[in-house]
Amino acid sequence: MHTKLALVVGANGGAGSEIAKALMAHGWRVRALVRTPKPGVLAGAEIVKGDAMIRAEVTRAAQGASLIVHAVNPPGYKNWPKLVLPMIDNTIAAAAASGARILLPGTVYNFGPDAFPVLREGDPQNPRTRKGKIRVALEKRLEQAAERGVSSLVLRAGDFFGRNTVNSWFSQAMVEPGKRLRRVIYPGRRNVGHAWAYLPDFAEAAAQLADRESELARFERFHFRGHYFEQGVAIAECAGVVANGEKGAPVYGFPWFAILALSPFVRLFREMAEMRYLWNEDVELDNAKLAAFLGAEPHTPIDIALHDALSALGCLDEAPGRAITQQRPAVV
Repeated sequence: MHTKLALVVGANGGAGSEIAKALMAHGWRVRALVRTPKPGVLAGAEIVKGDAMIRAEVTRAAQGASLIVHAVNPPGYKNWPKLVLPMIDNTIAAAAASGARILLPGTVYNFGPDAFPVLREGDPQNPRTRKGKIRVALEKRLEQAAERGVSSLVLRAGDFFGRNTVNSWFSQAMVEPGKRLRRVIYPGRRNVGHAWAYLPDFAEAAAQLADRESELARFERFHFRGHYFEQGVAIAECAGVVANGEKGAPVYGFPWFAILALSPFVRLFREMAEMRYLWNEDVELDNAKLAAFLGAEPHTPIDIALHDALSALGCLDEAPGRAITQQRPAVV
């Protein structure tokens, strides 16, 4: 056990809160930088009020830290061009001042169809969307900072699901939080593969990498495979079985026609439509590098992971929020 300090920027979000919990379970002290503290979300962490857009506040919060988890994102896809790059610039400045390594939860937005169907760390990043281009620029800033002595680590995964995932496709499009699961909406083509990352598994991988920071290069990328479904609709079918037993639940298609029709008038719909291509083609992450480094990728069986997520969302006939997470090492 050690007492290294990690600063988590964006600790109220799904990835930030889960990584913070995993780090504390590994013996790290965690300082959470949040604009609005949420009671009970991060028991055991030091909570610091601050804004990721204000460099002085990030730098002050990072004092004494050897790791900065940059898990902050504009909510609801809003104002990416104005917020995403300034926030990473502030984190880079804070890391330069404290000597910390930056840990960034990465996305598949960076890639275009030329890299599909299997994504590897060294594949060319030719995104077709505005958000993808911003994510490429964000990671480029980390690479450039590494040349100036600021270490960083990108851990990339597919779509998140789990507890506290308010802005995920799973909680926003597939199920209806707070209501018993009677049907599931699936956004993709049913026979196209899709990658999902159960957040506690992803966070555990991040914590294991952080524990071995001294073994990493100045700039590192790892891909997290998570739960990959060759028939993408299988995750929706599994969710129905977890909620209702063998009878399952009907799976309906996503109303893309309405999203596309209204996208010129509704910002959220416009941003969702831009990402549709990720649901129309096979997208899988190759985790060979991660599995070789860690020995195995943390992997919770899908029925347990979905039960945990649905319970937390209040979609099961039981006390909402009851966690049953059981970590089991993968053999992949």
